[in-house]
Amino acid sequence: MNIDTPILSSLSQRRWRFPVMGLIAVLIAGGGWIMYTKTTTAQAKDGEKAMAKKEPVYELAAVDVVKITARELSLNLPISGSLMPASQTTVRAKVAAEVHETLVQEGMPVRKGQVIARFDSADLRARFNIQDAAVDEAQARLALAQKNRHSNEALLKQNYISQNAFDTTQNSLDLAHASLKSATSQREVAQLAVADTLVKSPVDGIVSKRSVQAGDKVSPDSPLFSIVNLAQLILEAQVPSSEIPRVKIGQNVKFSVDGFGSRSFIGKVARINPSAEAGSRSMLVYVSVENMDGVLKGGMFAKGNLTLEKTNALPVMPVTAVRQHNGSDVVYLIVNNQIQQQVVKLGLRNEDEGVVQVTQGLEPGMQIISTKLDSIKPGSKVSMPKAAIASVPAADVTSDKVKG
Repeated sequence: MNIDTPILSSLSQRRWRFPVMGLIAVLIAGGGWIMYTKTTTAQAKDGEKAMAKKEPVYELAAVDVVKITARELSLNLPISGSLMPASQTTVRAKVAAEVHETLVQEGMPVRKGQVIARFDSADLRARFNIQDAAVDEAQARLALAQKNRHSNEALLKQNYISQNAFDTTQNSLDLAHASLKSATSQREVAQLAVADTLVKSPVDGIVSKRSVQAGDKVSPDSPLFSIVNLAQLILEAQVPSSEIPRVKIGQNVKFSVDGFGSRSFIGKVARINPSAEAGSRSMLVYVSVENMDGVLKGGMFAKGNLTLEKTNALPVMPVTAVRQHNGSDVVYLIVNNQIQQQVVKLGLRNEDEGVVQVTQGLEPGMQIISTKLDSIKPGSKVSMPKAAIASVPAADVTSDKVKG
């Protein structure tokens, strides 16, 4: 009996059992790794979906968004000064006399040629009568001299008188002519003096001051009335001499006057004083203002702006909306509730009003972020405000801090 046979059979079975068990272990480990990988991938995808679902959406307020509008932008220079009538005159006495009556008072309108005062003319009329009589006397003397000359001329031809006698007669005639001319001139002066007892307005306007009353005695050149014409006024404004090179004849001036509320007035630069004011080193600019309705009065104080330059209508946005990125000016543009970075090219800037013109990069109607919101970046999603979105005001920009 062979004893080794069972032992060999047992050894043979063990040799096959170990490889099979190893293979089974490998298969089990591989299956576990595959399951682990699938689970990890699924978990990663679920995490990404969860992260996508949790991406923040920034809610904007109405003050954070502005709608782009297009309008003109003006480069203005603030000015102020007093309004003075372009035409004003002082009526003065031309003769020495007593004021008989005054026919107008302050604030009353007058027309050119209207009698506004009367003087006592008795003394002047008497002087006129004396001069008138002197003319009559001179005319009689002239007639006699002419008659004598005519007679002596005939006698000279007949040699009844000498040439010297005739020359004397001719000289008397010449003196008579001169006397008549002098008497006539003095009578005209006396006549003008009588006419000057009726004081007439030299211009259309309004009486601003009355300097005499009935019974006052006046002498030649005494002031009687001040009359102003308010149809056209002059705004006298002081401008720094450094700004004068930019001031031109015909430039528009928009100003306001206390007491007229929001009403504004328009004038044009008419003249520029060639000399600077002592001490202030400023120069006077004279602005012509039409005032046909007469609402503006002389001496009123006006404040306004002189338009030095005016641009075409371009998109305008708040200065606070401008950001810097890699040395370029950019804004955050809102497109389909998402932030996009937009490069822009800027024009005139007004620091006081806080606006700037955009020459390239934006169009009217676009919406941008108008304030600095650190949490919002390009690509961020936003929700638009429910309240109405404001636009840049369309009023004229008036400031001395407008920059190019």
